[in-house]
Parts: sequence; C-alpha cells; structure tokens
Amino acid sequence: MTILQALKHRASLNADIRFQKMTLSGLEVELTGLSSLIDFNASLLHIQQQVHQDTNTGLPLESVIGNLGPIVAEPTEHQLMSSMLAGHLILWFERIDAYVLVAPVSRPLSRTIEPPTTENVLRGSISAFVEDIDTNIGLIRKHVASPSLHVHSYLLGTIQKKRIVLLCNDNVVDVRLRDAIVAMLEKNKEMNIQNLQQLSTALGFSKWSLVTKFNTSELPQEAETALSKGKVVLFMDRMPFAIILPSLMWDMFAVENDRSFPVIFMYAIRFLRVFGVLINILIPGLYVALVSVNPDVLRIELALTIAKSRIDVPYPSLVETLLLLVILELILEASIRLPKSIGPTLTMVGGIILGQAVVSAKLVSNLLIIILAATTIANSAVVGFQNSVTIRLFKYLLVVLSAIYGVMGLLAGLFLVCSYMAGVTSFGIPYMHLMKPRGEPNG
Repeated sequence: MTILQALKHRASLNADIRFQKMTLSGLEVELTGLSSLIDFNASLLHIQQQVHQDTNTGLPLESVIGNLGPIVAEPTEHQLMSSMLAGHLILWFERIDAYVLVAPVSRPLSRTIEPPTTENVLRGSISAFVEDIDTNIGLIRKHVASPSLHVHSYLLGTIQKKRIVLLCNDNVVDVRLRDAIVAMLEKNKEMNIQNLQQLSTALGFSKWSLVTKFNTSELPQEAETALSKGKVVLFMDRMPFAIILPSLMWDMFAVENDRSFPVIFMYAIRFLRVFGVLINILIPGLYVALVSVNPDVLRIELALTIAKSRIDVPYPSLVETLLLLVILELILEASIRLPKSIGPTLTMVGGIILGQAVVSAKLVSNLLIIILAATTIANSAVVGFQNSVTIRLFKYLLVVLSAIYGVMGLLAGLFLVCSYMAGVTSFGIPYMHLMKPRGEPNG
C-alpha cells in the first residue's frame, strides 16, 4: 500500500479528509488536506495564481515546485498525517513522486479579540487573550516592545501534540526559574497534556497542593507586569489566558490595574482585599468558637443577643455553620454552571428565599446568615478565582478546630495555615516571597 493509498484509507474513517486532483504547470497533482481546517477553494486559487506567476517569469519546474513549500524528502504516513493535523495542505506530484507541504488559506476558527469575561478592568486596556497562541504573543509584543522579550516554543505529547510557548524578559528574569521550567518541559515532552492539572504535573508540582503554584490571567497588561517582575509566562494551545509562574501570596492582593488610581486609593483597595481574606478565614471559626466553647469572653449583652437568636436551633453551632457553608458553596457553583441569562437572577432569588426559609424554620440563627453572607462577599475581593478557592478550603479547617478548642483552636489553625503557606515553594521560590526584577534588592 502506497502512502497516498494509506491516506485515502484514513479518509474512509475521517469525513473531513479531502482529496482533489488538478493540473499545475502541465503536471498532474493530487491535493490532500483537512477541509475542517483549510479553505480549499481559496487555497486552490492561491496555488494556481502562484504557479502561473512563477511559470510566466520563466522559472524552471524545480523552482516552481520549491516555491510552493518544503519538499518532504522521505515521507511516511505518520509524518504526512501530522502535517495535515497541523493545518498544512499536501501536494503530490505524480510524475516525479514528490510530496510538498503548502501553507494554505486557513478557516477562521479563532474568535476576534474581545473584552475579558472573567476579569473586570476599570481603567486600562480591555483586550483579552484568545485561543490562538500567535495572537496572544502579538498582544504581549504590543505591550512589551523590547528586544529582551524572548519566546520559546515546545510540542508536548505523543498521541496528541500540544503546543506550549514560554515567554520571559531575559533582562530581569530569574535565570534559575527559567532554566527549571525549561528543564521540566524538556523532560516531559512525551507527556500528553490536555488541561491545567496535567500541565501542573508536567511542571513537577504536587497534585495535592492546597496552594496554586501558578496564576492565570486574561489580561495582557497583567502578563506584562509579571514579565517585568522577572516571572515566566506560558501559553497553551486553545487556552485563552496566560499562565504566570510562580504564584506568590501577594498576587492575591495586587493587580496592575490598581496603579491606574492615586497611590492612597491603591493602598486602600489592597488593604480592603487583605481585610477581606482575614474576614473570610477567621469570622466563621470565630463565631463557632464564641458560641460553642468560649461564650464567656463576650460582653453579656452580646452573649444574650446571640443566645436569643439561637433559640429553638436543634443542633450545635458547628453543624449549622457547616450546613450553611455547604449551601453557599452550592449556590456559588450553580452561579458558574447556569446560563448567564438566568444564572445571577436564579441564584440571587434562590439565596434570598432559602435564607429566609432556614431562619423561619429555626435551622440556623439570624446572626449566622449575616456572618456567612459577609464571608461570601469578602471571598470575592481576592484577586484570581484560583486564590479564592484556596481561601475557601482553609476556612473549613479553622471552623472544625474552633468547634473543638475554641479561640485557641482558631489561633492554632491560623498558625498551621501560615506555616503551610510559608513552606510552599515553586521552583525554589517561596510562596511568601516578594518578587523583584533581577538586580533589584528584595526590600
């Protein structure tokens, strides 16, 4: 079976593999490509015009064929199929038995540059990354017009090739960080990567880490800021966001858009985010500790008010807190999964009705509704969805310890969380590190 026959056999299994015969410069040619990736009519017209132009200038046949694209010296079925999957058009010249890879006119399969959908911008560029890697690199080039910005491309996987691009500013990047990431990508070239979990494994991160080791952003200006601080940015094929390495604790409080405001407002906004994280972690556990273990530390008026709000509640504060926390988590998850046209309305109305119902049924206290509503709002002040998930997980640890040991358990849990975060590293860079460009002091 010849290579062309093998490809035609594949066409019986793949309806988008198209074959077409035509004559170019007196030679019979058969074209093969994926109609799902290639605009065949426009590609054929472009090839005919190019051959006609080269022929009229008197070029020899070898030059005419060479101008169409690279000639495959020793073609194999796997090599040609991989080229087709990469979007190339294959020309087979029957008389000379030569296969030529032609860059065709591609179908417009990527969306245009649009505003971000998961990150809001008050002042600044509203262009967001798209699924096409080259477009994303172009957006970065527009923001970082520097010859020191270097782009490195890698193909990972055996069953399905996935393109990953690494960007870094060689003037400021931490060389050890860049070399460590490059070494991991080179080491795991055979690993098939389809999602961020698999990419995290390929970069050598633990599957069970409670702290995210990289941040993601739709905004080119955030990627630009990360590059200027000596970080590394990755783009993965068909992922419409930048992957920023490493992730540090301060990243959940600061974004580049803050610098569009006066300095005093910038610090006030960042202080609010820090305050929101403390509320989210501490307040549920503090409520459980003061109600179930240490009510004697409260003023008598406040203690009586809390006791009055919990009259007829049939179970301990730990159970009512966990019950309502789980319900709030379900509402948050539903708001993500529901269609945008009805999601916000349904979850808001459902939350109001459900909150009123559980209070009327004496399943939870009025005070707990207020506390957990404030906690949920404070959780949304954190920068990055992946960081807010981390904070939500730590909150449950503190609630359980507070129910057992009271205020001492809350402080012990906070100490455990801080100790864990202080021990987390990404490519040797501590999570608590305040990253500065290479050559600047870490003050």
